[in-house]
Amino acid sequence: MELGFWEIAKVTEAVNDWHAFPDFKIATVEFDSRKITKNSFFVPLQGARDGHDFVARAKENGAGGSFWQKNQPNIPKDFPVLVVSDPLTAMQKIAHYFLKKNQVRVVAITGSNGKTTTKDMVEAVLSPRYRTYKTQGNYNNHIGVPYTLLHMPATTEIVVLEMGMDHKGEIEKLSKIGQPDIAAITMIGESHIEHLGSRKGIAEAKMEIIAGMKPNGTLIIPESEELLRPLTQTISQTIKTFGTDSKSDLYTTNVREEKEKTIFEVNGYPKQNFSIPVLGKYNTQNALIALLVGQYFHVEPAKMMRGLATMTLTQNRTQWLTALNGAEVLSDVYNANPTAMSLVLDSFSKLLCHGKKIVVLGDMLDLGEKSAAMHCGIAEHIRPDQVQEVFLLGEQMKHLAEELKTRYPYLPVYSFQKDEQEKLVQAIQNSLKPADMILLKASNGMHLNQVVKKIVKF
Repeated sequence: MELGFWEIAKVTEAVNDWHAFPDFKIATVEFDSRKITKNSFFVPLQGARDGHDFVARAKENGAGGSFWQKNQPNIPKDFPVLVVSDPLTAMQKIAHYFLKKNQVRVVAITGSNGKTTTKDMVEAVLSPRYRTYKTQGNYNNHIGVPYTLLHMPATTEIVVLEMGMDHKGEIEKLSKIGQPDIAAITMIGESHIEHLGSRKGIAEAKMEIIAGMKPNGTLIIPESEELLRPLTQTISQTIKTFGTDSKSDLYTTNVREEKEKTIFEVNGYPKQNFSIPVLGKYNTQNALIALLVGQYFHVEPAKMMRGLATMTLTQNRTQWLTALNGAEVLSDVYNANPTAMSLVLDSFSKLLCHGKKIVVLGDMLDLGEKSAAMHCGIAEHIRPDQVQEVFLLGEQMKHLAEELKTRYPYLPVYSFQKDEQEKLVQAIQNSLKPADMILLKASNGMHLNQVVKKIVKF
């Protein structure tokens, strides 16, 4: 990482006599004492337990030093600590400093759906030409973004940051830490509408991504999203759009969906077939964002095409697996909102299957007072001629169960409480045959990934 103890002290404006400790090079920065290695620097965060309780363990595991919150009692006497007002804010400061010191260029990705897939695609497009690093897993919040920056190799030229949010003001803070050169909003959906009141509120919160953007930067938005257009009228940054028609700067044509890939053409690249190794017409829009980012950084078209075709998705995003009996399993259990669930159901419904198609859906969380109606609305994307069996998990999915039974009295629909996972697994295993195809989709908080583990062969 190549930051010194004294250097960190200056950047974070530590208030204790840190000169009393010898200077040394910091190897990594960690907030989990179990990940500490020799010369790591520990950040004691407030969680279920106070991080200061683990400073002694971090020292035992080889930490070279630690932050210590001002006015926190029992400050260590024999261990290098930097006393700061807030360890999290201090971590964010050194992350920003490390980014600027190494002159790394920044791509920031936000949106209600598709952030992680888009992040993976952008990294795949850039990596043939640049030394890149991207957000690992779902480290996309006020802790994860600075952690990502502090873990990127010192040789990184471009970092791709995923930025998530639950409430207003969170993206603004992340943008100011990262100061993106180019940023993208994938879409405005219904995620976290409970906290933000409306899709308009969500759009405004996503637009916070320009708060720290460089004045000469570029913002990429979906052409069809009417809520974003008024919010871009007064900004100095360049606007680029993507979509499905010629109103967009970049748009797709001739999209062909297959089980394990999607093939499409793009304006400006005549007679060139782009391919992404993932199901879903909707994923071509994420690919357009990646291409616009690639254009911004002058990546050659052939390299962008190769990068997209060979990209690797972060785990749990639209992932094909095999059940214990050989049935095909489409796992998409990391997150869910009405738009995302509708899109994956539409794509799944079109697939060729020699047995029956089964869908397993869990509650979509944080939808607020319109949750019941939004769950009922999913019935528009489930038809008995395309889906032969439906398993539903959770309190909110009961609304969809009632709607489906009213519309399609002969469609087998089974509803389970959240704490009836074992019953759900047993019911799936009793029904699933080797020639069948099954889709699982829910918000992460429903823990449908545990169901996947029990029906899949690893």
